[in-house]
Amino acid sequence: MSKAARVTRLTPTSCAQIQALMLEACKKIAADHGLVIESAGWRGLEPGFAFEPAFRISIPAPDGKPLNLEKEMFALLAEQYGLEATDFGREFIASGERFRITGIDPRRPKYPISVERIPDRRGFKFTADNVAMLLKANGKP
Repeated sequence: MSKAARVTRLTPTSCAQIQALMLEACKKIAADHGLVIESAGWRGLEPGFAFEPAFRISIPAPDGKPLNLEKEMFALLAEQYGLEATDFGREFIASGERFRITGIDPRRPKYPISVERIPDRRGFKFTADNVAMLLKANGKP
């Protein structure tokens, strides 16, 4: 086994590479327990010295893919908020920054749509009307 180069400063690229290697190393453990694992990205790049890799481990759906309760909830509620089930995971630009739709929380009537800012995965809340408008402006028919 070859030894990897020593990392002296974490960059977004090195964090993504390390997280991908960690995911591959964890897949066998998950499979041994009848589970599936997927990347949930990484967050918290602290001045080049630390980051938090994130993984989602779940019981597989009947098709063998990871069960994503947020996605299932979004599919059930999207139409009530003027969105479509396929909008889950879609990206849009607001104020020059890229965001990804991650869920709907009906307990937040004013800002029910959960999104994450793509570069750092920080969570934000948007109104449903605003998200629908931004998706349309970003190319949603």
